[in-house]
Amino acid sequence: MKEHILVIGANGQIGTELVSALRDSHGSSAVVACDIRRPDYDFEHAGPFEFVNVLEKDKLHGIFAKYKPTTVYLLAALLSATGEQNPKLAWDLNMNGLLNILDLALETGVKKVYWPSSIAVFGPNSPKTNTGQYCVMDPNTVYGISKLAGERWCEYYHQKYKLDVRSLRYPGLISWKAAPGGGTTDYAIHIFHDALMKGSYNSFLNAASRLPMMYMDDAIRGTIELMEAPSASLRIRSSYNISSMDFTPVELADEIRKHIPDFKLNYIEHDTRQAIADSWPQSIDDSYARQDWNWKQQFDMPEMVKTMLAHLSKK
Repeated sequence: MKEHILVIGANGQIGTELVSALRDSHGSSAVVACDIRRPDYDFEHAGPFEFVNVLEKDKLHGIFAKYKPTTVYLLAALLSATGEQNPKLAWDLNMNGLLNILDLALETGVKKVYWPSSIAVFGPNSPKTNTGQYCVMDPNTVYGISKLAGERWCEYYHQKYKLDVRSLRYPGLISWKAAPGGGTTDYAIHIFHDALMKGSYNSFLNAASRLPMMYMDDAIRGTIELMEAPSASLRIRSSYNISSMDFTPVELADEIRKHIPDFKLNYIEHDTRQAIADSWPQSIDDSYARQDWNWKQQFDMPEMVKTMLAHLSKK
């Protein structure tokens, strides 16, 4: 059966690359990009595009009726650092946007729904190293709270209504194609831009802040692999842990100096994002993903750094 795919939140850091990958696989006309913001010209005219606010259920219903999607990817969200500036809006968008899509999927016969979670579901009392699929989860940001609640809703809709919902707990994502969206791990993208343009970077996280990270190509591939996996092989219907690499700002800077020897790393004191980073895991155990659908990363830190600098130098 031919797939008809909606990607909601398509203009973001993940969405721009996911839409491109899905159109490469399924054809441009089969993938409808949706967002509240106008994309650049090339993106808007590369395939179908619809303006939509995920909180406007009536308009969403019209888009579902028009395109009759078999698969929906919901990516629209306010991220950790941005969400702390407007917590009520973050909760409304992240929570009610998800519920709108889950309800419409049931009403219109959507076969599969993808919704991303995050390592933000973990908190100060979660294990810091090799954080497992099942452990204490006490998020202390509205983003993390909404993601943890969203995971429970996804599992509930699967158990009660048999809706095929799938999800990944993304670590920090690093890409060169699109701007980051206001997350705590964004330093690991900005550092490359400043290294090339200024020769230095002022990190808002301290030298010892180790966080799980992933190069975007791996994240997109992992997302699609999860969505293509047989339903019967998936044991997790909340959200899968997924992992690739972990490092500190110092370790990342040292790797950048192999390409830009004079690069300097400085630190900003008393940034609010530091407390968020301190509450998150340093490394992730993703053994369920590796067992259930054969997840395996392709990029380590040296390869990621080399690839980022090469692409951004051209850009």
